[in-house]
Amino acid sequence: MINLTAESVEQLTAGWHAMVLDRDPNADVRDLPGVAVRWADCLFPFWNCVTVTETSPDLLPQRFAEAADVMRAKQNTGFLWVFEDLAPGVDLDALADAAGLAYAFPGVGMAGDLLPIPEPTHAELTFERVTTDEQLLAYADINSRAYGFPLEAGRDGIGGSALWKNGVHAYLGLKDGVPVTCAGAVETAGRLFVVLVATEPGHERRGYGEAVTRKALFEAGRATGITRATLHATVAGAPVYPRIGFAPNSPIRFYALKG
Repeated sequence: MINLTAESVEQLTAGWHAMVLDRDPNADVRDLPGVAVRWADCLFPFWNCVTVTETSPDLLPQRFAEAADVMRAKQNTGFLWVFEDLAPGVDLDALADAAGLAYAFPGVGMAGDLLPIPEPTHAELTFERVTTDEQLLAYADINSRAYGFPLEAGRDGIGGSALWKNGVHAYLGLKDGVPVTCAGAVETAGRLFVVLVATEPGHERRGYGEAVTRKALFEAGRATGITRATLHATVAGAPVYPRIGFAPNSPIRFYALKG
């Protein structure tokens, strides 16, 4: 029987281990007691990550404080990820407040034994795998605009990456030849981990994100033979993934330093 919360935490720590070290081989990647640090200290906030792995309620206040101390020592902003099901019944917001952290936004872990899936199509899109720097910058820019980051943030996160052009099954969805949506899937600890799904503002609710996610999963599944996939969704993206076969597991709370 799979412990779904433990799986979701492992996918984050293992997946971000590779992503962060790809961004900077000297990045802060450590597994402390009860806290996992995956911090590239770059302009892309998602690559600056600390997550609590502690399951003992008595130690959680200390773990929150330690995570906040790590974040204060960095130059660039990032997030503490907390999987709510690790600490059922605990007032996580109160622990965060005491550590000098403020609630930023919600998310949810998802997983499913959903592969193989049919090769996807969309009447308005064509798909291209990201293999060039130009395509990678288009991928980065879609993410930046979708998440409200400056363009330089996404470019600092994945621009020029060999991993994203080779190891990640990263795809663009193009409408009339112009990239409007993107998704990636990468083998992580025996799963396919879906990462950085985004759609250009103004092009939502047309099935683009679902279609390009299906494409990334289809190609990654065909290449690896893996049948189980995981992801971490924002509120905006969460409704898309059950249509593909993902089921929600642990809610996630994201915290940032106050001020």
